[in-house]
Formats: sequence, C-alpha cells, structure tokens
Amino acid sequence: MTIRPLHDRILARRVVEQDKTKGGLFIPGNAKEKPLEAVVIAVGSGKLLDNGTIQAISVKAGDKILIGKYTGSDVKLDDQNHIILSEDDVLAVLEG
Repeated sequence: MTIRPLHDRILARRVVEQDKTKGGLFIPGNAKEKPLEAVVIAVGSGKLLDNGTIQAISVKAGDKILIGKYTGSDVKLDDQNHIILSEDDVLAVLEG
C-alpha cells in the first residue's frame, strides 16, 4: 500500500529502541517510552500560506528526525507502526 500525506503532513516510522540498557539490564515492554527518533517515509506537498503560495516542507524521505513524545497520530500500515505528524511537530533533523 502506498500513502501520500496531504499538505504539511509527514509520514514517519519510529526508530526501534534497544531492549537492554548500557549496563546490560533488560527493559520490559511496558516500561519503555516511545522513541523520539523517526525516519521520514513520505511528505506532503507543503503548507498553504495566507497569500496563496505553498511553502515546501523542509524534510525529505529518508531523513532521520527528532519528534515530540506525544505528537502525531499512530497508524498501522502493512503490519508496521507509523506516525503521521505535522511539520510543526518536527523538533530537529538528525545529521551524521
């Protein structure tokens, strides 16, 4: 299934966190927090401004981004969990 986000929306997949701490302790599933890193899968066309022009989205597919803990809407596509969020919910682009 292909999906195309509308306007200033971004489709991303959260980066899976490790099951162990650096000290070697296993973390149970209910104690894990939602990951703050995600990989952009698809982006919309951009935000429609008041003057009628479209402002392009500053991230592209494949970018690794940092998002807020409780932002976006979780969706399941092809048995994988994704998140749809607004460009305003992206905190930073991780480079390197």
